[in-house]
Amino acid sequence: MSLYEQLLGQRYGELPEAVQRFHRLRGTHALFGEVRTWAPANWCAKLFAMGLGTPRSGGEGPIRFELEAAAGEERWTRFFPTQTMSSVLALGDGEVIEHLGPVRLHFELALGAQGQLSMRLIRLKCLGLPCPRWLMPCVTADEFGEAPDVLRFEISASVPWVGRVAAYSGYLKLPESETL
Repeated sequence: MSLYEQLLGQRYGELPEAVQRFHRLRGTHALFGEVRTWAPANWCAKLFAMGLGTPRSGGEGPIRFELEAAAGEERWTRFFPTQTMSSVLALGDGEVIEHLGPVRLHFELALGAQGQLSMRLIRLKCLGLPCPRWLMPCVTADEFGEAPDVLRFEISASVPWVGRVAAYSGYLKLPESETL
C-alpha cells in the first residue's frame, strides 16, 4: 500500500484514476512529460532555491521524473530542463515528510475542491530546527488526473517577505497499466 493510500484511507478511492495510479507505482520508473518553471522572485529567493535545489530559472520544456518507490519510502528525482532536483518522501505521524536537502517539509494530505490531491505544508525543520510560524513558507502541491494515464501537477513555494522561491507545473505520462 502506498504512502498516500495509508494516509488517506478510504478517501484514496475518491482521487482521479491517474493520481491513484501514480501513487501505486512500485519499484523504479522513469516518467516523461512537459514542465513550466517560474524563476524565484528576487536574489534572496534565489538563494533559498539554491539551498533546496529547486529550479532557479523560468522556462518550458521536457521533464523526466524518476521514481524509486519502496514500501516505506519514495525517492523522487525531477530532471528539469536546466537542473535536477531530488527528494525523499516518507510517512511520519499522519503526514508525508519530504527530505529536501537540509530541510524536512511536513505535509498534510487532503482532497481538493476539484477532486485533486492537495499537499499543504504544516511544519518545516531546517537542520533539525523548527521554522518559526512568522517565517513559515507557504508550500502547496496539487495533483490532478487529466486522463487515466496523465498526471498533472502544480507546485508553488513562497516565503514571507521574500516572495516566490519555487513554482512549476506540468504533466507526466504514466506507464501502461500492465507495467505498474
